[in-house]
Amino acid sequence: MPEFRNPNQGGGGSQDNRSFLIMMIVMISVIFGLQYWRTQHNPPIAPPDQQTAVTAPSTSPSASSTPSATTAATPAVAAAAQTSTVVENELYRITFSNRGGQVTSWILKKFKDTEGHPLDLVHNGASALYGYPLSLYTYDEGLTRQLSNALYVASSTGTLEAPATLTFKYAAGNLSVTKTFTFGADYLVHADTVVLRDGAPLRALLSWPAGLGDLETAIAYNGAQVDTSSSGKDDHLSFKKVSGGNTLPGPFDFAGVSDQYFAAIFIPDQPSDASLVTLQNKIDVTKVKRSAVSNTVIPGKSAVLLPVLGAAVGSLSGHNQMSVFVGPKAISVLKSIHTADGNTLEPLLDFGFFGPIGKYLFLGLRAVHSAIAPHDNGVHNYSWGWAIVIFTILINLVLLPLRVQGMKSAVKMQRIQPQIEAIKAKYKNPKATDPKAGEMNAEVMALQKANGVSMLGGCIPSLIQLPLLFAFFTMMTKVVELRQAHFFWLPDLSSADPWHILPILMVITSFVAQYYTPSPGVDPQQQKMMAFMMPAFSGYMTWNYASGLALYWNIGNLVMIIQQQVMNRTSLGREMKEIAAKRASRKTAVRSSSSKTIQGRR
Repeated sequence: MPEFRNPNQGGGGSQDNRSFLIMMIVMISVIFGLQYWRTQHNPPIAPPDQQTAVTAPSTSPSASSTPSATTAATPAVAAAAQTSTVVENELYRITFSNRGGQVTSWILKKFKDTEGHPLDLVHNGASALYGYPLSLYTYDEGLTRQLSNALYVASSTGTLEAPATLTFKYAAGNLSVTKTFTFGADYLVHADTVVLRDGAPLRALLSWPAGLGDLETAIAYNGAQVDTSSSGKDDHLSFKKVSGGNTLPGPFDFAGVSDQYFAAIFIPDQPSDASLVTLQNKIDVTKVKRSAVSNTVIPGKSAVLLPVLGAAVGSLSGHNQMSVFVGPKAISVLKSIHTADGNTLEPLLDFGFFGPIGKYLFLGLRAVHSAIAPHDNGVHNYSWGWAIVIFTILINLVLLPLRVQGMKSAVKMQRIQPQIEAIKAKYKNPKATDPKAGEMNAEVMALQKANGVSMLGGCIPSLIQLPLLFAFFTMMTKVVELRQAHFFWLPDLSSADPWHILPILMVITSFVAQYYTPSPGVDPQQQKMMAFMMPAFSGYMTWNYASGLALYWNIGNLVMIIQQQVMNRTSLGREMKEIAAKRASRKTAVRSSSSKTIQGRR
């Protein structure tokens, strides 16, 4: 390792070494704690209860909300040909087919896919295999296929402008089906469905069975999950924790599927009467395209299996009445949508282990963005990038007093270091198991207390910045507002820098920040190792991660370098360098003396 000399560095000291060790232990504990939290946060689901899955309740829905029942054969109701109906407002364009009375396309007008086309949240390839959105799921596979393939009679064809209502009806033999959808100005669609057999309601759940349209991108970030909320307590189950065909009893404030940015969520009108069936499948994306039904094998490509999660929600009474939210997991949108119990869909946006910190970090970032671009969504210009720059500067200004306090604590520690070394010399540096070690430590702590020295004082700023960094790390790939947000050469702040410019700058700025930050109590060899290891670690962390995180980290490093340069020129900084120089000279003298003694023995 090449030699270099930092003008702000000096000799070693066990006290700051302990602070450094504590900081590293905390950092490692956070990492392992995060892994443990994830395993606890997604507990395995119990095996399906077959007894509750096959019986239909005997109670009949209210006559005012369901078709009239007869025990005689129901007159046949079916369309002669397949037709489609398009419903749209300013937010979406939904295409229904009368085959199954289900959705074949659900386009969100304000969002684009990775190829720049309007984002369709229906994955046609997966849906062709496992079912289309708003199809009916029963515990009889034959009946489910019949309900999905039948030609319903639609109340309207062509194009409808919301607010509007669309009804599908089908009847054959002793079976009668009515599906009614009501559309408004927001992302919600209200659904009212009922299946009657011999006039009695049959349990048929409304489903979203085959994931979302941005499946390939979402799985790259391990974002697919089943989301539920029961009595105000939310849960998020990853693919590995979902049992396909498992029935979960209610109550459910909401239940459905989501990925990192978008969601398809059912919101029952009667939460206490709702149940959920989780659906789990896989598709080979080399055979099944997102926007094509063809199963042609792509030459030269081996199988690439991606998980597909789905959900079916319905009432135990057999009469389903619920709202369906299909849209972005934006805080402002989720907070505007309420469940029957008065809660909102905000818990869908899960920031992970550091959730509360991540949430308020984003709220602060959004406030800055609103201030600099109040009438802009931030996707097609640089506003979100500039918001990250400004927000990072503000965070570092807020942390500046703590940084100064940490520097003061380090100076105090260096002032009493000779006295600490004298105490250690008096006890002849006993081992940890020696009873005298406790007496020595008590005397050292009494000295520190008398001089107002805190053992953690020097590393408090770092301990505070670590949760911020981890929370920012998680937040960057969770908020849809940063999806496809451009910033100079960066096409998407939620994706990695395609040219790896920011990660390379990360290594440089981290090294310079280490170089100019005084650490007179840290052993020189340890200091030299960290000066290279930490920059390499930061570069590795941001190489294939969200470029917005690398932007935040780089700006933070630049601000830290400027602040440190200013502080190094204050009386406090000069005193620290003088103490460091004296200790370094004493350390050099001790090493020289030790070297001569060894040579004399030889």
